[in-house]
Amino acid sequence: MRALHQQPGLEDFFRRLHTAPERVLLLDYDGTLAPFRIRTDEALPYPGVRDLLDAIMESGHTRLVIVSGRWTRDLQPLLGLNRLPEIWGSHGWEQLKPDGDYAIARMDEDALRHLVEADAWTAEVEARGGRCEMKPGGLAIHWRGLTPGRVKEIRELVFQNWHVQEMHKALVWHDFDGGIELRVPGRHKGFVVDTVLSGMHPDTAAAYLGDDATDEDAFKAIRGRGIGVLVRPQFRTTAADFWLKPPAELLEFLQRWHELNGRKE
Repeated sequence: MRALHQQPGLEDFFRRLHTAPERVLLLDYDGTLAPFRIRTDEALPYPGVRDLLDAIMESGHTRLVIVSGRWTRDLQPLLGLNRLPEIWGSHGWEQLKPDGDYAIARMDEDALRHLVEADAWTAEVEARGGRCEMKPGGLAIHWRGLTPGRVKEIRELVFQNWHVQEMHKALVWHDFDGGIELRVPGRHKGFVVDTVLSGMHPDTAAAYLGDDATDEDAFKAIRGRGIGVLVRPQFRTTAADFWLKPPAELLEFLQRWHELNGRKE
């Protein structure tokens, strides 16, 4: 895959965006709109991203959807937008609508019990330098910035508890860039894409932008109904259709979207 200006297929998409009956822009947050940080509460959007997202929403012609593994309550202050976008948090278990309506989907009781059990040994992870994040439907264990030796210790500790407590029978193990997550099965970012697109016009111009393995379900779900865009400094094998390097090419993409989504012939 090549840079934005070298990917002619994107021009075809933007031409369709200009006259589409509906438009939806689905965006992952960490690694896509914002660079990774060791302290997750310091991961602010790349300069210029907020202004462009505000402008896109202000036009009223695009349904803007943030799709994140984060808890929605932690994500809102980081976004810092003038108006509330639609946010699906915790990999699709939460939905926060622009009018403030909020809902958490019903989860399997056995899986939730195992999450509570996992929370009991997070102190062991933190003693090794890891950072634990409990949220609806999952426990994320972060090790960004630690030495390979510490990462190995934490991974082995989690893996041992995972099997000894038979958590593998109720929770799903997911690797992500900078850690692992134990998650209640049944929801993922692809589920969000399917749900959002199911209520929109068949000819909707749709794009999903994401960076890591947790976005692959979304890339697969949007295939044939829109475009998937991998946003990361280095290319990796992916189901996405295009690859952009942040922040410059990300900003260029958002600028093009803004320029074309506000005009409809």
